Amino acid sequence: MKGSQSMETIMGEVEEFGWREVTLPTLIPKVGHPELERESFERKRGRDILVAIDESPNSKCAFDWALINLCRLADTLHLVHAVSDVKNENVFEASRGLMENLAAEAFEVCMVRTFARIVEGDPGRAICKVADHIKPAAVVMGTRGRSLLQCVLQGSVSEYCLHHCKSTPIIIVPGKEAEE
Repeated sequence: MKGSQSMETIMGEVEEFGWREVTLPTLIPKVGHPELERESFERKRGRDILVAIDESPNSKCAFDWALINLCRLADTLHLVHAVSDVKNENVFEASRGLMENLAAEAFEVCMVRTFARIVEGDPGRAICKVADHIKPAAVVMGTRGRSLLQCVLQGSVSEYCLHHCKSTPIIIVPGKEAEE
């Protein structure tokens, strides 16, 4: 099964948006919640962390930062990729391949459960809607590091999410090594 297609209405919103779940490969074992001794209840059940991804190196930099600095054993990582059309099989397959690779890396690095979702529409709005639905501890995303004037004139997904997301946004500005 390639993934289920569905339309969902977020509570309090009239607008619908399309999305497709990505079924991750079975090579990644399903990990239950680990039993952590001497840990608080909050830590035992883990947190939900949403990472907005695309094909850019800045997005990969933000994903790597989230794995190294934010994720811990009992957490659940939610990968979200906003596209123009979820019904387009070529776009879906490319996004699915990207998410499968990132999910495998997330499991290898910090052994977290990973869910992937491809959403349709304007990236900033779509990411905020998914974040409102999941209610993650943090929404991690990259930025191109453009100037304030460029962001005002051209718009910015990270800028939109910073102002409109109800969860905590963490915006990773890439270093020089990400540009190479």
